[in-house]
Amino acid sequence: MNTVSEAEGNPEGSIVREAEETGARIAEARAAVNDVIFGQAKVVEETFITLLAGGHALLIGVPGLAKTRLVHTMGVVLGLEDKRIQFTPDLMPADIVGSEVLEENEQGRRNFRFLKGPVFCQLLMADEINRASPRTQSALLQAMQEQHVTVAGQRYELPRPFHVLATQNPLEQEGTYPLPEAQLDRFLLQIDVDYPDLDAERRMLLATTGLEESATKQILSGEELRAAQRLVRRIPVGEQVIEAILELVRGARPEDASMPEVLEHVAWGPGPRASQALMLAVRARALIDGRFAPSVDDVAALAAPVLRHRMALNFAARAEGVTIPGVIDRLVQRLG
Repeated sequence: MNTVSEAEGNPEGSIVREAEETGARIAEARAAVNDVIFGQAKVVEETFITLLAGGHALLIGVPGLAKTRLVHTMGVVLGLEDKRIQFTPDLMPADIVGSEVLEENEQGRRNFRFLKGPVFCQLLMADEINRASPRTQSALLQAMQEQHVTVAGQRYELPRPFHVLATQNPLEQEGTYPLPEAQLDRFLLQIDVDYPDLDAERRMLLATTGLEESATKQILSGEELRAAQRLVRRIPVGEQVIEAILELVRGARPEDASMPEVLEHVAWGPGPRASQALMLAVRARALIDGRFAPSVDDVAALAAPVLRHRMALNFAARAEGVTIPGVIDRLVQRLG
């Protein structure tokens, strides 16, 4: 690949130069987040990948693993307006998107005025999203996919960029409503948040129980993030990587699979949106790592976050103890 000096004035050189500058800025932003979120480097990386790819993420983890703090910290570091909604069984769609109120002016004339809900932000945390009813969950569906909401027949555009980071508790399922497949498919990645290791928990303990905690500072702006998202879509992808994406996604569908584990155990597999998600995610991962093109290793690394919420096992597979991560691992091994 040409050096920056050699490539001045041509599109390839422009991408190289922008990728170098953007990669350095993202590295600074990641370091700032990792200084606050202890022991979750992989979670932070996958969250950055989600935002750079222009998508939404579903964070799965037990309470107390700094998911709320992660979202707020990302908002501060990236210069985004962040808001949080605590999902509960009595939450209504209007509590998310907003509603119209009847007002009377000084002349006695009455008019409806739209009061915007918390969805009108740039980074929205939907906390314990599966605790709300399907009707309320669906209120996010249009916002996540179309970047706007419709109230009383009137369309309202959401701020740009707009991202949803939703959380779920994998342990406590009483009083919850499973997310429908259509909504799950809107999440670019499912990010599993595990417990930090011993050293990270020790550092967290010392850093968060004193008189003062380190303050997070802004590194990027919303416009810089949007520029980085546009750059991600311009990063070239080799034919080998495209073939790996198609082989992985199509191989996870019972209708197209040749692997016995998929044919016998998978009830339904990922749709074309999974291929699109992988295509964007591998580009974002390459940019984060300071590379100018993704590799098959990126496909393998992101296979689980992209696919695990877009597949389901049949009853026989669950009875035999087969797991989605296990099936995905076998599919990745076939990539070579």
